[in-house]
Amino acid sequence: MYPSDLKYSKEHEWVRLGNDGAAEVGITQFAQEQLGDVVYIDLPAVGAHIEQFKKMGEIESVKAVSEVFAPVSGEVMAINQELVQTPEAVNKDPYGKGWMVRVRLKDKGEAARLMDARAYQEMLGKAKH
Repeated sequence: MYPSDLKYSKEHEWVRLGNDGAAEVGITQFAQEQLGDVVYIDLPAVGAHIEQFKKMGEIESVKAVSEVFAPVSGEVMAINQELVQTPEAVNKDPYGKGWMVRVRLKDKGEAARLMDARAYQEMLGKAKH
C-alpha cells in the first residue's frame, strides 16, 4: 500500500526522487482515503517555487478542503494536467496517475527529513491508537 521507493511526510504527501535532480510529488493512499471522493485540486503554477513543509496547493473532496504541503523545496517543472481535468485519479491511483507536480529539487538533502515507507506506516499505526 505504501511503495518502498518513495519518501513520506507527516502531512501525508509522498515524493519520488529521480536520478535527474527532479522529483514527483503526490498525496498518500491514507490521505486520499481520509478525504473521500476528490472533486477539485488547486496546484501551483509551472515555474512557481515551493518550500518544504509549506502549503503548495489545496485539494477539495466531497467532505472537506485540505491543504497540500510540499515534501521538498524546488521549482515546479510540470503539473499533472490530467489530474486538473480528472481529480478523482488521486483516489484511484495516488502513486501513479495521481501524481500532482514535478519539481526541480533545490536541495536533495531535504529528503533525509522525510520518512521511508516503514516509518510512515509506523506513524499511521500510532495515529490510529
